[in-house]
Amino acid sequence: QVQLVESGGGLVQPGGSLRLSCAASGRIRSRNTMGWYRQAPGKQRELVASIASGGSTNYADSVKGRFTISRDNAKRMVYLQMNSLKPEDTAVYYCNVRQTHLLSGLEDSWGQGTQVTVSS
Repeated sequence: QVQLVESGGGLVQPGGSLRLSCAASGRIRSRNTMGWYRQAPGKQRELVASIASGGSTNYADSVKGRFTISRDNAKRMVYLQMNSLKPEDTAVYYCNVRQTHLLSGLEDSWGQGTQVTVSS
């Protein structure tokens, strides 16, 4: 069982910055990928950024150069630093942990989501 709790969402003006945090607890294998997804009204949930336990990262093209994902394995936390925010970044942001178990296979865990609104 994995529990993820996001924080840091809110209202920010275009061009502003916001830092999201996700605290993970429960049974998580050392080899895993943590990431951030977002979902805007009427749209599919999409990957924003991910970071593997080894440190490799992946970003959506729309956020490259503006967002930075990082993780602290000792604290079991993952962060998303969002700079130069645009109105189109408005969405509910979800923390995700993905891991593969020998017998049960792929496991995706999700947080409850935190609202990010970019508006003047």
